Amino acid sequence: MGDFYVEYEYWVAVFQLMMAMFGMGATLTAGDFGDVIREPKPVTLGLLVQLLAVPTAAFLCLQGLGLEGGIAIGIALIAAIPGGTTSNIFTFFARGNSALSIAITALTTLACLVTTPAILSLLISDSLPAGFSMPVAQIVTEIGLILLLPLGLGMLCLHLYPAPAAVISKWCIRASLFGILLIVVGSLSAGRLDLTAFGTENVLRVIVFTLVLFVTGWLTPRLFRLSRKDAVAIEFEVVVRNTNLAVMLKASMFPAAAGATAQLGDTILFTVLLYGGLQLLIAPILIRIYSQAAIASQERDES
Repeated sequence: MGDFYVEYEYWVAVFQLMMAMFGMGATLTAGDFGDVIREPKPVTLGLLVQLLAVPTAAFLCLQGLGLEGGIAIGIALIAAIPGGTTSNIFTFFARGNSALSIAITALTTLACLVTTPAILSLLISDSLPAGFSMPVAQIVTEIGLILLLPLGLGMLCLHLYPAPAAVISKWCIRASLFGILLIVVGSLSAGRLDLTAFGTENVLRVIVFTLVLFVTGWLTPRLFRLSRKDAVAIEFEVVVRNTNLAVMLKASMFPAAAGATAQLGDTILFTVLLYGGLQLLIAPILIRIYSQAAIASQERDES
């Protein structure tokens, strides 16, 4: 399994991302953007938080914690990618503004064609190996073909075949999760996810970064006095990142078989997967807190 993973890591990463984006696209319609036109303030703030506040938070963490090498690149990848599709589900269960969550996810996903390579170039130019140049054209091409194209095809599927689209979306998401499982199992089998090599100190650094993003997502919408539902949506958009895209970009830029950069790639992958695990631990806690608060507020209004 380990040898198979090393040889086919990139294509496994491509598979899991394409399945995730097709599945997401099969749930989106033009109507999901209607609220954006009618009330632009929340989505505008959500976009600004994603494209400016999150990279700024990452920069402060990189500088403040003195991060470099693989963990710096991993954190930069997390900051440069858009919100993940599961943020929409978490927002729904937390009784937030699901339409706003979907709109921000979709718009930042479209924007990442430009923003992801730009943010990466700004954040990690000093952390890249000597002689390594940021493959901007390659990143743009892969985002276009592997992320945006399946997204568009998924939306087309929903438009042409609305009845089976929900089932198709569900199975695509499951296939994507299977792809992530292959990456984790394959990395473990190949000895590429080594906690001892990664180090407890680096684990704590990723936890600190996760908490910084949580505070950023919680504080910003409240400073601008958004409604509770809008604030919940933006918070989940900030915390829940599209780690599927980060895994694919890591496999493209630092493939498992690239000898000299193997350790660097392993550290990047561990950072991304660790963050992915932490965001899934935080989400149920937030869902419970916000859903109970919404129920309590509704009961007060009715009494």
